[in-house]
Amino acid sequence: YTKNTEGKSAITALLDVKDPTKIFQAPEDLQVLIGTTAQLSCLAVYDNSFSGDFEIVWEKDDMEIALNHTENSGYFLEDGILQIVNVSHRDQGMYKCVARTPVDQDTASALLIVLDVPDAPENLVLSEHKGRSVKLKWIPGDDHNSSTTDFIIEYEESQWEPGNWNELQRVPGNHGSAVLKLYGHVDYRFRVSGVNAVGRGSPSEPTERYKTPPAAPDKNPENIKIEGHLAHEMDINWEPLSPIEHNGPGLEYKVSYKRQDVEEDWHEHVVKRHSFVVKGTPTFVPYEVRIQARNYQGWGPEPKVMTGYSGEDFPSAAPDDVEVEVMNNSLVKVSWTRVHKDKLHGHLGGYRINWWRLRSLLDSKKTHGNKHTLTFPGDRNHAMVPGLTPFSEYSLIVMTFNGRGNGPGSHAVNFKTPEGVPEENPVFRVTDVQKHTVALTWAPPLVANGVVTGYRLEYQLINDTEEVGVLQSMDISSPDTTSCVLRNLEAVSRYKFYLRSCTRVGCGPQVSEESTTTPVARLASIHGGISTQGWFIGLMCAVAVLTLIVLIACFVNRNKGGKYAVKEKEDLHPDLESQGMHDDTFCEYSDNDEKPLKGSQHSLSGQIKAEDSGDSLVDYGDEDAQFNEDGSFIGEYAGRKEKRVSVEVKGTTNQSKA
Repeated sequence: YTKNTEGKSAITALLDVKDPTKIFQAPEDLQVLIGTTAQLSCLAVYDNSFSGDFEIVWEKDDMEIALNHTENSGYFLEDGILQIVNVSHRDQGMYKCVARTPVDQDTASALLIVLDVPDAPENLVLSEHKGRSVKLKWIPGDDHNSSTTDFIIEYEESQWEPGNWNELQRVPGNHGSAVLKLYGHVDYRFRVSGVNAVGRGSPSEPTERYKTPPAAPDKNPENIKIEGHLAHEMDINWEPLSPIEHNGPGLEYKVSYKRQDVEEDWHEHVVKRHSFVVKGTPTFVPYEVRIQARNYQGWGPEPKVMTGYSGEDFPSAAPDDVEVEVMNNSLVKVSWTRVHKDKLHGHLGGYRINWWRLRSLLDSKKTHGNKHTLTFPGDRNHAMVPGLTPFSEYSLIVMTFNGRGNGPGSHAVNFKTPEGVPEENPVFRVTDVQKHTVALTWAPPLVANGVVTGYRLEYQLINDTEEVGVLQSMDISSPDTTSCVLRNLEAVSRYKFYLRSCTRVGCGPQVSEESTTTPVARLASIHGGISTQGWFIGLMCAVAVLTLIVLIACFVNRNKGGKYAVKEKEDLHPDLESQGMHDDTFCEYSDNDEKPLKGSQHSLSGQIKAEDSGDSLVDYGDEDAQFNEDGSFIGEYAGRKEKRVSVEVKGTTNQSKA
């Protein structure tokens, strides 16, 4: 609004205030390896009213980058991030991000540096030729933003390995020349490559060839080995000089040797190969050896003297005073007197122990079991032998060995291992289940590790697995017992049974079985089995009478003409109280002719075979024939009996908490 004496005037205008455009995440200077992808970020804020007119533009070296989004383009822009794919040297430069609206703009810049291996050196020149040395100069190539740390000088020769380049020398990266020490009689050419933190660059173009004159060898063979693979021989081997180390034609080696501290003069031989065998040497004596190289130009430097030994022979003596100390039922300590070094005839390798099992102490018959060997390197006079079988007799020998082989074994020493606990029973089964009883049967352990003295039988209720019942325990002191009947158990209850075999040392690992008692007694148990029926009893009586008549007739017929008739019958009545049970445990033993289980299933039918009658002298005298007091023949008897025992136990036994 304005006015003067002439009048007044007014203009109305609308002012719209906008937020400024500002870059809040600017791109940062970046170093990337050639061939990788570079990312430059640029994020800005601007007034919301320009949402349709805002844009971000990228410039490189003040030239706007064309983003055509084609496959051939190396630039991609997404969410303000510029991606440069497969970076090359031409991508290096200054990048500017321009964030603009129709009314203002903001800019930010970053430098992109591309890293690469050095370029190949140029203008290689050979100078200062001095026979076996020459000076090499070069101009370093571009290091591509990573300083050169080393220059590698390589050579190629035309005689031995033409076309193959080998490294000759390395010099620091700030050098542009090097003096090269060369072998004689070689036609060289050279090339150089640079190394920086990125890697090794391409090599330069090779120089012209330079041939050195021949010369005597600069060195003698290395890695000399003096060995004796056979008695009375000594093998000398060495690493030959490489062809380029010959320094000229006509390379040979002079091998010199003599007995250490015995001979004054050297024995010398000139050979072209890189090995030599000295024959007719004493067994395992020290020698001094030296090897010198020569060619047509002369001898190499004075060689070093090496010491070695002639061939080894087998040790001639065995360890003495071998003793065995039993540590436990599976471990022994073996000690001996060392073999004197004069009897070793070689470098001591150590000692070996051979042992084998003769027998179980349960068996009187000895057999030579499989041989086992333990090797103990070094000089020692004792060792431990583990893994033995308890309750066994063993035999062992000790011997020493060297590089040739084993010496003689010592006198065999026999020893016995003490008892151990038995292994688990191979068979443990529930054979009959009733309302209040369970019948169990088992087989003796296959490996007893001692004299089995009996069994430990345990059982408990397991209806509720979280709260099991009290563990009932009983010891069966008869090793012949292989079955047991547990009585007074709860009906319709699940029980778990455990069995372990025992020796005087203790009891072995347990085996277990589970079973559930029945709700009612089985039919055979309520009404009686077939053996209680009247008709069956009558039939058995008739069979017994007929059998008795036949036996009497046979006996009379066989003893016809004899002066005496002999009949003696032994009835076995086990003492129930002598079987190791106590408290109110009830046990019944019954003899029969069945053999104990041997790892196979057995049927508990409850039938007991009748024992054979026999003369009481059979158990103590000759089983083939028996005679009366005046020498007349009475009869023949088979006296061997086998006994099987079963146990019947009521439910009340020794108790221990599970």
